[in-house]
Amino acid sequence: MKKIKLIVASLFSLALVLSCNDDGGDSNRNITTGAVPDITKTEGSEAFINLSSLQDGNDVAISLDVAIAQGQSEVSSVAIVGFYIKADGTIEKANLASGITSFPTKVTITKDILFNAFTSISTVDDFVIGDQLKVSADITLKNGQVINLLKADGTQNYSPDLSNSSLYTLFQTYLVSCPSDLGGEYAFTTTNVGEPGGGTVAGPLTGTVTFTDTGGGIYDISDASFGGWLGLYGPGADDTSRGVTLIDICGTLSF
Repeated sequence: MKKIKLIVASLFSLALVLSCNDDGGDSNRNITTGAVPDITKTEGSEAFINLSSLQDGNDVAISLDVAIAQGQSEVSSVAIVGFYIKADGTIEKANLASGITSFPTKVTITKDILFNAFTSISTVDDFVIGDQLKVSADITLKNGQVINLLKADGTQNYSPDLSNSSLYTLFQTYLVSCPSDLGGEYAFTTTNVGEPGGGTVAGPLTGTVTFTDTGGGIYDISDASFGGWLGLYGPGADDTSRGVTLIDICGTLSF
């Protein structure tokens, strides 16, 4: 068993957009129907941009499956767009594939496509650990409306209802990283737990936590408090800290 010791310190809806004028009796509604894509990483393709492989002279091995989850009859075409986010925080948006009209379809992204699309990367040497490529879609509807799922700065341009849905994925992120193998079950020892209300537990608190590999050096953590929540509040329906990921970028770890 692996062991670690931790000290814990303490679219708008795209599916349907309504505009309603109510005169107190009959209502007059103008309805704009949108569309929602489903963008997934093709099984077997790279889940991250493998810096080690690039430096050995290999190509980027990114492939995505693009489908329309809702509103396909309203779609004229789709452009696959990328946001290259440098480790220093600078962001550049570019088209990676345009004029897609048949769904589902597979989109392959090579290093030459990235070099031609982004001014910030023109050679392998321009890839830096901590850079990331975020891939999403701009959808053109038959009425001429263009739906941009992400803003120019790469942040979401849609409602929480869409971001929380398990029925589709609106974008994919690829870290520039190295191969990582931290998935598994770990034994932990946690001491000196505190919370904003003033409660503390000296510990040690012990148990196990699971890191689930989601690809590209990103891991879901079964209990990100490493026993701290349970130690502070006792058994209950919400006795663990969820929704936190561990990121391994070539041996540098962050949450």
